[in-house]
Amino acid sequence: MHAMQYEITLPADYDMEIIRKRVATRGHLMDAHPGLGLKAYLIRERGDGSGSPVNQYAPFYLWNTVEGMNAFLWGPGFRGIVTDFGRPVVRHWLGAGFRPGPAVEAVPLSATRRTERIPEGTDPAEAVERALAELPGDGTLHSAAVAVDPGRWELLRTALWQGSAPERYGTRYQLLHLSRPGLHDLPAGRHW
Repeated sequence: MHAMQYEITLPADYDMEIIRKRVATRGHLMDAHPGLGLKAYLIRERGDGSGSPVNQYAPFYLWNTVEGMNAFLWGPGFRGIVTDFGRPVVRHWLGAGFRPGPAVEAVPLSATRRTERIPEGTDPAEAVERALAELPGDGTLHSAAVAVDPGRWELLRTALWQGSAPERYGTRYQLLHLSRPGLHDLPAGRHW
């Protein structure tokens, strides 16, 4: 499993309805993308009551195959992002674990993401084990994942929620659409 996300921060007065329409008309194009576990079309909106300081489009992906990820990045889907918004930095993490939640068959409406550095002197495997043990299991949890960027020794925790995302799990996003062609192919549990 590979996790990937890019964030496109938009002007404070940007009409986020443009992003909503983009997702409504194009989101389905990833619904059958080979090698994709899931793509969560995420946004944060300034002034919506969630506490977001920015307007942001921030799609999040869990890939089952590197080939699928590469086909997206070098293909027309990502080319459309670059054409419309410029080339964003694409973050990538190696998957360490995945947990389907009690609401995995429901339509998720929100997401959380938290990143943290693995401190110098800390065993990375122990940090990952702790993060896996702390994955939420709440009744509204759709799914959760832990991944690591070994170049930065950064730990990523992400979760999709059927209802409102709990604040305690990190930065909160609205989820506009979920493409999930290989959701059930994402192996549950620890990935090593």
